[in-house]
Amino acid sequence: MEIYTGFAQVYDTFMDNVPYEEWGARIISILRKFHIEDGLVLDLGCGTGKMTRYLDRMGYDMIGVDNSWEMLDIAHRNSPLDILYLEQDMQAFELYGTVRAVVCTCDAVNYMPDEASLLQVFRLVNNYLDPGGIFLFDINTVYKYEKVLAENTFAEARDDCAFVWDNFYDPEEGINEYDLSLFVREGGQADGGLYRRFDETHYQKAFAAERIQALLQEAGLVPLRAYDAYTDQPARPDSERIVFLAQEHGKAEKIAAQEEKD
Repeated sequence: MEIYTGFAQVYDTFMDNVPYEEWGARIISILRKFHIEDGLVLDLGCGTGKMTRYLDRMGYDMIGVDNSWEMLDIAHRNSPLDILYLEQDMQAFELYGTVRAVVCTCDAVNYMPDEASLLQVFRLVNNYLDPGGIFLFDINTVYKYEKVLAENTFAEARDDCAFVWDNFYDPEEGINEYDLSLFVREGGQADGGLYRRFDETHYQKAFAAERIQALLQEAGLVPLRAYDAYTDQPARPDSERIVFLAQEHGKAEKIAAQEEKD
């Protein structure tokens, strides 16, 4: 079953509680510590492009990558023409050159089904980062899946849409299943309208923080920090979201060695 088809239409409505500008300001503050104040930045798993547009407004030259055509269609319609959007899988994305930083928000990393897939993403990120470039991404934690989402049902209704979300977490496999039933108004409010139902199933993988750090290193990146969400505080055992900061290393030395050889 495809994901982010029906949900794409109402994604921004139900995600209006996400403080994108607050998160974006935190991302920028970290990038500036590494003297990244402009230049090319990749938003990996960009969705409808809210973070992409925010960083674009703050002076970065943005590229957005996502594998959902429906999400990118919304991103295109709401974005200035200077943002480049690419419909690509995170595990196989290709850029025209390197970028100064890669950001990946809203637990897009958790959609990787296993460690091998996640390692491939990290290797690609490392490959497309400038020498010393920065990788900043967040994950939903094992704690969140086990203690917060667990075996719960969530529901929410808005003027033109509603959802019912049945959550199931398998601690042995570390897989979280979201069964979503979405109801989206198709007619106008004046005549009452009709609601179309969409059913989607999303799967996310719970990765332990220690394994994330190990996979970053295996991919050639240097793990620098693990924050409690988008704060300046270190990650805790009960953090529901962890933001990881990693850096490319070694590329400058390889380039210098090649130039010397040539």
